[in-house]
Amino acid sequence: MSKPTLATVWLDGCSGCHMSLIDLDERLLELAAAVDVVYSPLVDLKDYPEHVTIALVEGAISSEEDLHKIYLIRERTDILVAFGDCASAGNVPTMRNPFKVQEVLDHGYIETAEITEGIPTDVIPALLPYVRPIQEFVNVDVFMQGCPPSPDVIYYVLTELLAGRKPDLANKTQPGA
Repeated sequence: MSKPTLATVWLDGCSGCHMSLIDLDERLLELAAAVDVVYSPLVDLKDYPEHVTIALVEGAISSEEDLHKIYLIRERTDILVAFGDCASAGNVPTMRNPFKVQEVLDHGYIETAEITEGIPTDVIPALLPYVRPIQEFVNVDVFMQGCPPSPDVIYYVLTELLAGRKPDLANKTQPGA
């Protein structure tokens, strides 16, 4: 019998959720033995696979690339987890929302440039007018909040999902809860 598959995805966020995942320490080895990691920024796989059991999606939707990716992830994933506050509520990435996209690009690449002034066109995906949490675009099965969620919460959510249970996160948002 094959193992459940796990993907972790990093959209527009700070990577803190993935760092918290690594903070599982030896529990990470236990989880790694229970799943096949099929996609993650922590491994060298570039294409999101056809069938994923659980996907932890960190970050908000801020670009056309993120939008395409989240639709593909939802289509190919059984259980989609909004991994952290950026995925669940937009959090820090939404700080650009009061500004027009062109203002953000001009400030970041022209007004504050010290070496090469100009907005790159080949490495910056087209930004959406507003940053939004993932559930505004696709169905989310589990919301794992925290900035970042504690390793204890991540472990709890993953072990519950792998056991076929929906995690009860009412009292699991604080470290050690």
